[in-house]
Amino acid sequence: MKKLLVLGAGTAGTMAVNKLRPRLDGWDITIVDEDELHYYQPGFLFMPFGKYSRRDLIKPKRTFIPDGVNLVMGTIEIVEPENNQVLLTNGTVLPYDYLIIATGTHPTPEETPGLESDDWYQTIFDFYTIDGAEALAKKLADWDGGKLVVNIIEMPIKCPVAPLEFAFLADSFFKEKGIRNNVHIEYVTPLPGAFTKPVASEHLGGMLAERNITLESDFYLERVEDGKLISYDEREVDFDLLVTVPVNMGSEFVGRSGLGDEFRHVPVDKHNFLSTKFENIFALGDAAALPTSKAGSVAHFAVDVFTDNFVDYVGGKPMTEAFDGHANCFIESGDGKGMLIDFNYDVEPLTGKYPVPGAGPFSLLKETQLNHWGKLAFRWIYWNVLLPGRPMPVPTLMSMAGKNPVEQTQTKQQVGGM
Repeated sequence: MKKLLVLGAGTAGTMAVNKLRPRLDGWDITIVDEDELHYYQPGFLFMPFGKYSRRDLIKPKRTFIPDGVNLVMGTIEIVEPENNQVLLTNGTVLPYDYLIIATGTHPTPEETPGLESDDWYQTIFDFYTIDGAEALAKKLADWDGGKLVVNIIEMPIKCPVAPLEFAFLADSFFKEKGIRNNVHIEYVTPLPGAFTKPVASEHLGGMLAERNITLESDFYLERVEDGKLISYDEREVDFDLLVTVPVNMGSEFVGRSGLGDEFRHVPVDKHNFLSTKFENIFALGDAAALPTSKAGSVAHFAVDVFTDNFVDYVGGKPMTEAFDGHANCFIESGDGKGMLIDFNYDVEPLTGKYPVPGAGPFSLLKETQLNHWGKLAFRWIYWNVLLPGRPMPVPTLMSMAGKNPVEQTQTKQQVGGM
């Protein structure tokens, strides 16, 4: 009996076992995780502004694991690829014929000097963890103003639009409280602009300016000291309240096992997710070192492509499906509106309609109320469609239908002339 071992029962791992279980008849499938609870991580963004509580964003992981899949709760010590086995910290040995690593990426504030100081959860907060988002909600509830700095320390991070969304929502939140004039908001990023893609960066940078949010770009944080961010080139940004996105890194066992890059993300073929080192190891979701966003939509589209490829691969056939880096993200922009971007490895986010050309109902790179409601509706879709592995009525690979290709051509010309 063939053994498939999946490490991580988060978004990618859970979707993978749900899609593979019906197609791997007679296989022994096991999934391993150390946390009983599944978190709806996109909801962390809304917690600081009182929109969600902890109970709104968690469900038992066991609820989403299909019959016929073994769920093992435990902490992973190391992967031994040469022996085709995984060791847990409690001494359990789990052999495999094929291994999927889907243990995500995680904030690691200890990587930055001065970040985890006595000011952590006092004047310095994150919102990429449920504890951080909850602590920040308590802080903002009675904060009366000052200088708020929203900071990305290093890329890549999961959900790279979330820090921008936080800045937009903060602007709206303080306006509702009547204290916006008492708050100076500054957005500090290592990127040359507001976002990673030039077309979207121009749109989003304009949105920051419209909201009187200062943009400090090309800022590579070296340390936090005495209420200041200090970059490697010795620029300083002071703050009264810092909302930071710490360095994101993969699980520690990935590093111990020699399977990761400098951020402990697993190098894989960007089209089929096969490890560049081992022919029976794959990595999915945020755990994989891919040149695209670390986002739930990427995990969804990637697993769709991966499933067919994996079934062919273990059956001795070539993997013919190729993932194109497809990502789409709703961007909450405040005041009951949102944007939507849709892109892949090669194509920038463009204006247009999605998913139906000309009809939408969602507008790309445009703030609308419908995009805002689409973002909120995704929580139900996540629990009831995405995690159980049910089909979504959107294309897996990116389509140019309904998009303005002129913008893509103009961007290539601009980049080429720089």
